Amino acid sequence: MDFSTNSMLVSLVVGTIGLGLFRYGKKQERPPQLLGGIALMAYPLFVTSVAGMLTVGGGIIAAIVLAVSAGY
Repeated sequence: MDFSTNSMLVSLVVGTIGLGLFRYGKKQERPPQLLGGIALMAYPLFVTSVAGMLTVGGGIIAAIVLAVSAGY
């Protein structure tokens, strides 16, 4: 496992964004934000490279935006 400072910092930032989305989705009863927040908090446990974290995080956020624009 790679415990570099950069990967730990990126996982902290991504997890914080995920926590914010999770809390918003729970409070407003919005499933896309709720599930996206859970995904953003969980995936840094499995992806250790900074580039991988940014790629997967961007994909999750894009999926949330597409789901919200589709009306969910």
